Amino acid sequence: MRTIPDELAERYLAEGWWTRDTIGELLERGLESAPDTGFHVHSAVRPWSGTFRDVERTARRLAGGLRDRGVGRGDVIAFQLPNWMEAAAVFWASAFLGAVVVPIVHIYGRRELAYILDAVRPRVFVSAERFRRTEFQADLCADVPVVGVVGRDFEMLLGDEPFTGSAATDPADPALIAFTSGATSAPKGVVHTHHTLACEIRQLAERFPPHPGPHLMSAPVGHFIGMAHAFLIPVLDGTPVHLTDVWDPGRALALMDSHGVCIAGGPPYYLTSLLDHPDFRPRHLPHLRYVGLGAASVPDALTARLADLGITAFRAYGSTEHPSVTASLHTAPEPKRLRTDGRALGGVEIRLAADGEVLSRGPDLCVGYTDDSLTERAFDDEGWYRTGDIGVIDEDGYLTITGRKADFIVRGGENIGAREVEDVLLTLPGVAEAAAVAAPDARLGEHVAAVVRLLPGHRPPTLEAMRAHFERAGLARQKWPEELHAVEDFPRTASGKVQKFRLRQDVAARGSTEEAPGRR
Repeated sequence: MRTIPDELAERYLAEGWWTRDTIGELLERGLESAPDTGFHVHSAVRPWSGTFRDVERTARRLAGGLRDRGVGRGDVIAFQLPNWMEAAAVFWASAFLGAVVVPIVHIYGRRELAYILDAVRPRVFVSAERFRRTEFQADLCADVPVVGVVGRDFEMLLGDEPFTGSAATDPADPALIAFTSGATSAPKGVVHTHHTLACEIRQLAERFPPHPGPHLMSAPVGHFIGMAHAFLIPVLDGTPVHLTDVWDPGRALALMDSHGVCIAGGPPYYLTSLLDHPDFRPRHLPHLRYVGLGAASVPDALTARLADLGITAFRAYGSTEHPSVTASLHTAPEPKRLRTDGRALGGVEIRLAADGEVLSRGPDLCVGYTDDSLTERAFDDEGWYRTGDIGVIDEDGYLTITGRKADFIVRGGENIGAREVEDVLLTLPGVAEAAAVAAPDARLGEHVAAVVRLLPGHRPPTLEAMRAHFERAGLARQKWPEELHAVEDFPRTASGKVQKFRLRQDVAARGSTEEAPGRR
């Protein structure tokens, strides 16, 4: 882990961004104040309905059973579960014990799981016996001392005597290791302490706008944001939990009708899939009154569409490493809400490096990676985190992310930002989502390839039509896509981000074996 400069740590404590509370203590107080709050899992394979008290009872019995097996403060407890009640029980039990919890996205495959288990060497691993295409990998956890499988023997881990209270733990100790898979193929283990995680939860909760009903959480709880919104924020706020283990826009619309749930936001894909669904009706708009957008680039075309529907959208920027860097409040002026990623949040500082890279530091910034070499590259001695994102800051302090350092197509030595190409692609008729990636070019090194997901009933534009569209948009000719691919959906991370490294691989493979569709 990195060393946090003393003056920063002292400032965060003095200003109240860090407190003496551990995650276990925060949960304990929240559960005690709202024990009868509902907890619901909307699942075709493992539905569940009960209260916070019911889930806490299971969590405390699990903590008691693990304590009897020698598991305690500082030990690592990993779980790979869908959005089920048992995932909450494992998370809460870990917090009560003062253990370090490692949520693993349930769709991660054998390669990713092997990497993570080897990186953290858990004392405990809890998995699902089977969920969709994922199955329990017994051989990968053969060296884990305590293993439980939901749907087979999870209940055998529960002790007769529930664990009481929460273990005394230093809030500067690690509480969570969150693995993130974004632009790179190997997951990165991001370490958060009780200080940084508790600060982040308060940051998220304080900027929530009013909503007409409980939130539906479909982001995987193995992902940082899904975990925070499912297992921590509702407990601190005393609001009901509604989980679904599969993102199905038709099912989400039905739950709006039957349970009054609302969608509070997420990656743009969630919103577009709802608005484009054939079951979407005007009666659903009150359940989308406010939406926070993040976790991926936010196209101007989407924010304009939401505004036309009377939906108050606001943007935020962060990452698993630094979850809440900037955000706009729902009350901010519309141009700021829709066209920037907001201002620095409480306690957070941002600045731009000479090349435009966004540097950030703050009380919710992680303390490093499980891989020391990544930590060394990402942080400097003054506590600044190199985000890898390129941005601009306006005269009012609002940040706008314009691209990633690694998200450039270098055509004949010229850097082409993928974002500006994607913004034009998204204004093509019938295009629901778009990505611009680098394709190999024997003469120029790279050229722009466009990959699009179409609205139902639409056909891909011809290359000629796309060229004419880019010419009308006024984008320089060298930035025009030189090949076009239509896909049913994009490869995504668990949070909905498009995995561009996979798109680049797919485009390169197509080009090496066949004439690329639409290539000029």
